[in-house]
Formats: sequence, structure tokens, C-alpha cells
Amino acid sequence: MLEGIIRDSIEKKVTKALRRDGYLIANIYGKGEENINAAFKANEFIKAVKNKEELIFPVKVADKVYNVVIQDYQRDPVNSSLLHVDLRIALPGVLSKYLVPVKLVGIPKGTKNKGVLIQSKKRLAVKCTAENLPNSFIINVAELDVGDTVLVRDIPLAANVKMMVEDRVSVAGVIKAK
Repeated sequence: MLEGIIRDSIEKKVTKALRRDGYLIANIYGKGEENINAAFKANEFIKAVKNKEELIFPVKVADKVYNVVIQDYQRDPVNSSLLHVDLRIALPGVLSKYLVPVKLVGIPKGTKNKGVLIQSKKRLAVKCTAENLPNSFIINVAELDVGDTVLVRDIPLAANVKMMVEDRVSVAGVIKAK
């Protein structure tokens, strides 16, 4: 389980010192919960996120365990290292908004006809309870030809999950290469 520390101060000087020591700055929040300013060892956080099988994963901060989902993160524009992460507490039975990753599988047949696969949405916003949260949306793009697209309305949803994105928005498509 990923363990973190509570940040006593949120001053810039203290934050820089934590980053220099190899910590990743994090905010943990949830509906009806008090916000927690935390820090995790950056390498341990990246390993934990890469090895997780579910979208919801546990973290331990100050002897309390929270089930969280990554809501947002910021990277350094120069060296692309993680600077900050926002974690939302996944409370059971509480309706919340989550970002679910989109995974494309297959090689589109349009790539053989001088087409290029474009993924316009990497994550889609949904509203549901933590129990009904899908781990990802898996889209098979093998049948896409040049000019074909997959729209939000083409993605099958569970009954208790509501999409928060317009149904006419494109998720992926094959365009003609120039």
C-alpha cells in the first residue's frame, strides 16, 4: 500500500524542500471530507499507479486509509516529471464525477489505406458511485477505415453510469495522412 505524509505547511519554501527530497505533492479531497495536504515519495507513487489493476486504489496517510482516484496531475513542462497530483476520495454510495481512461485496442484497417489513428479523448468524465465506476473504456478500432470515427454515443455504458460528455464528441478516428 502506498504511504504518504501530511504536509504541515503549504508554503512555497517547504514545498520546494519536499520536492528536492524526492516527494510528490498531493491534495486529497472528497465530498463532505476535509481536504488533506499530503506528500508521497515520487518513485513509490509512480510504481503504485503503474501496478494498480483498479481505477480506485488505497493510500495511507497519517494512519488512515483512503480509497482514492487520480483526478488531475501536473507535470514539469521541461523535464516532464510529476509535480503535483489531485486525489479524490471514492466514497461508497456517494454520486461523484470521475475521469475514466479510454484504451484503444486493435490496428485500424484504415492505416493500410494511408490513414492515421487519432485519439482525441484520453479520459472521459462520468458521474456514478464508487461501486459502479468502470476501470476503463476499451474501444476496438480494428474496423475503422479512413474517415471513420468513434463517438461518445458508441461507447456502451452500465445502467448506473452517466456520461458527462456530449454524445456527439469524437473519441477516436482515422484521418487521411498528408
